[in-house]
Amino acid sequence: MPAYFNETNKSWYAKFDYTDWQGTHKQKLKRGFTRKKDAVAFEREFIKKKKADLSMNFETFVKLYLDELSSRIRETTFSNKQYLINSKIIPYFKNKSINEIKTSDIRKWQNTLLKSNYSETYIKTVNNQLTAIFNYAVKYYDLSINPCKKAGSIGKKHSDKQDFWTVDDFNKVISIINDDDVCFKTLFSTLYWTGMRIGEALALTKSDIDIEKRTININKSFSRINKEDLITPPKTPKSNRKISIHKELADLLNEYINKLPYLADDERLFNLSKVTARQSLYKYAKKAGVKQIRIHDLRHSHASLLVELGFSPLLIAQRLGHEKIETTLQIYSHLFPNKEEELINTIENLIDSKNNTF
Repeated sequence: MPAYFNETNKSWYAKFDYTDWQGTHKQKLKRGFTRKKDAVAFEREFIKKKKADLSMNFETFVKLYLDELSSRIRETTFSNKQYLINSKIIPYFKNKSINEIKTSDIRKWQNTLLKSNYSETYIKTVNNQLTAIFNYAVKYYDLSINPCKKAGSIGKKHSDKQDFWTVDDFNKVISIINDDDVCFKTLFSTLYWTGMRIGEALALTKSDIDIEKRTININKSFSRINKEDLITPPKTPKSNRKISIHKELADLLNEYINKLPYLADDERLFNLSKVTARQSLYKYAKKAGVKQIRIHDLRHSHASLLVELGFSPLLIAQRLGHEKIETTLQIYSHLFPNKEEELINTIENLIDSKNNTF
């Protein structure tokens, strides 16, 4: 496998012919290598990739996996997966051949995750991603077995409990936000009293708010990827929804909108990033002496409030925009047992009242 030296810019380059997996003859040129061995290594891995040779290293195979995945999932989802893979998986396996990674290698990698400070749900997510990569190799590149299956799963699909603020906690935080920061007061109130996702809230425009009817139309989501602001469809089809709001929140939104007289109907109400919103929530929680929660936990706080008020899982699922009611039950199942004693007392009171009529 020859490599060539460019006297002009004092760098190496690789230039070679190859045959792809469909039998087509092609030529490849890649410049800019500092060392000869880097140019040679590039040619070797490139040819393995094009021939779908599973002796290619893990990092090369992941590029194949991500190339196909990028056209099949939402851009925001792809960006999150790519970050997770690049930061938590590739550094450990990058130079190993995909067909030489054993169950024992997977177990050792899992142990590094288990020794970390990551949450059980995050560990589960990372492990599932590695499993998906090997499933792809088995299904489309004839890898004989998925070593992750023998290694077993780690982590938990749902945490044992969700952090949330009570109404008193929330009011303590809101009460210390001054009028100069009405943007944060309105955003946090909207999140707490509607349960919408932070991306959904940051995508809201003036035209999405109907003050008179006291409704909010949720039909898009905001994210920032590679320093570019993106407006995308919401997470699932059922995330497209119209929710009702109480008068106090409607008045707060109206007051905030009136302070933005030049805001166009299709402009975002909250011109913030998720990072800014999260940092501000931490700042105000600390100042108010209330426990720190993630900004996503404002959504959990709303759901917890609805459970406590006795609303049905179906209604909660519809308000939160969950695709399936099972999702609501799985995430908030630990809250519903609190109603068990109340349920039994209600039944007993009903029976007693009927007995007393005779």
